[in-house]
Amino acid sequence: MDTVFIQELKLAATIGVWEWEQKIKQRLIVDLEVGTDIRIPAERDDLNDAVSYKDIAASVTNFVENSNFKLIETLAEKIAGLVLSEFSVDWCKVTVNKPRAVENCRNVGVTIMRHRSDQDPKNLKDSA
Repeated sequence: MDTVFIQELKLAATIGVWEWEQKIKQRLIVDLEVGTDIRIPAERDDLNDAVSYKDIAASVTNFVENSNFKLIETLAEKIAGLVLSEFSVDWCKVTVNKPRAVENCRNVGVTIMRHRSDQDPKNLKDSA
């Protein structure tokens, strides 16, 4: 299995458990890795055969910037579900970073890995 990745996708999101956090957009940084076989796209040298990291980034950006969650854990789960339901990938690794969320700390976050075979189809794209 091969990996297509997107690093440091910078997003503005409504996220947090405190009342003031639900009134503002905060910066999140998302890293994504997806598992797919790249032999056919590599052989044909054709974008139509490949998983488009541009399309993944656009879909995740649209979803995150139009959602509202309290926990980054929930957001990571929803991003994984979105990617697994919209794109032909076998697995998805999602890291959500919330810079400066903790005083005296550069960054905090979560990383999850989900496989298509583990997903309940009715839960893949539930949004806030």
